[in-house]
Amino acid sequence: MKQTEKSVDVSVTPPTPRFFPLPKVINGAIAGIVGVTCVFPIDLVKTRLQNQQPMPNGELYYKSLYDCAKKTFKNERFLGMYRGSAVNLLLITPEKALKLVVNDYLRYKFTNKNGVLSSGGAIVSGAGAGLCQIIVTTPMELLKIQQQDAGRSGAAKSERITATGTALKLIREKGILGIYKGFRATALRDVTFSAIYFPLFAIFNEKLISADVTGLAKGLDQPVFIYSLCAGIAAGGIASLSVNPFDVVKTRLQTLKKAEGEISYSGIVDCFTKVYGKEGWRAFFKGGFCRILVIAPLFGIAQGVYFLGIGESIVDFFSKSK
Repeated sequence: MKQTEKSVDVSVTPPTPRFFPLPKVINGAIAGIVGVTCVFPIDLVKTRLQNQQPMPNGELYYKSLYDCAKKTFKNERFLGMYRGSAVNLLLITPEKALKLVVNDYLRYKFTNKNGVLSSGGAIVSGAGAGLCQIIVTTPMELLKIQQQDAGRSGAAKSERITATGTALKLIREKGILGIYKGFRATALRDVTFSAIYFPLFAIFNEKLISADVTGLAKGLDQPVFIYSLCAGIAAGGIASLSVNPFDVVKTRLQTLKKAEGEISYSGIVDCFTKVYGKEGWRAFFKGGFCRILVIAPLFGIAQGVYFLGIGESIVDFFSKSK
């Protein structure tokens, strides 16, 4: 019984005498790719819902999540639902690896000799993970958003938007900082999200394993897939809705090509002020339900896959084959 309490009370993964990053990086990479592939079409719908502004007559082109998905599929077919997925799949590997591994490492470091991690240590670990990931997340989302939003703004009809073309144009015009537009807004969203998500995940995961009504975790040191999946979905849903206003602001700041008549923003405060003044507080929760549908399963799947031990198996295989 004492062994079980130690494995679930301390960290997202049980502390060990040494921290081995390579298997965790592999797990994080695989987890990110699987998760994004499953939920990307919903993410595209979320981006378009958050980006749309009322037309001059006050009407909205997309009336709801379903309406946006239906119109997107009708106009752009199946591949259109995965517009921008290439850059996401490419960069999600280092992004998810950074996020999951840094959080695990910081939790490992903040755990005391008695195997206890304080609430403050859990929050700081999550925030640190969110801070590290924005190095990759900012350019990844900037490029992804241009492609996702092309159909809504009408850009797809006049020119072919590609991640490479957009990146080269930004670097050519503004230098390397061009692909980091919205960096502060991304940091505001991701640091806050991770500070909420990871401690919640650890709590939910611990509760599920402690209850263990199915007996799945009996005699195991590692969380089982189903518990990690459920804990990730619950924590991801709560954290994603909590930071949705920041995500709306980040999305609008990172949208380079506006549709005709749409307002541009000079920064975070300017965006908050203009959105609230023109569209009211409800605008900050646009795509909120859609974001939950993206983030909750994304992190549930990613967290579950992360703990399957694929990375450890790969490393052990190559170690034994030498």
